[in-house]
Amino acid sequence: MVQDVEGIIVVNTETIPGKLITESFGVVSGSTVRAKHIGRDITQGFKNIIGGELHKYTELLEESRTEALSRMVSDAIARGANAVVNVRFATSAITPGAAELFAYGTAVKIE
Repeated sequence: MVQDVEGIIVVNTETIPGKLITESFGVVSGSTVRAKHIGRDITQGFKNIIGGELHKYTELLEESRTEALSRMVSDAIARGANAVVNVRFATSAITPGAAELFAYGTAVKIE
């Protein structure tokens, strides 16, 4: 999947079809830590009882992904890259009710 984020090509593959990697700037990353919202917990708790998608948590996760990706891209731009390859996401629990979403990849220059 090729995605353009703030003018930087971002892919989850090691290469970009039709492009040549001419320089590597190392690993870049971005993260965000988000806590659950008590109002969301109450409404989503009801949904958890009857089943189905927890829409508010899906929105929270999407916001977190976007923020982590944006921070990773800012790191790449600061290093002089015009693309990030081999992008991955990871999550970890920080405290009960709060989690980190971490995006990382390799910043490169492509032609």
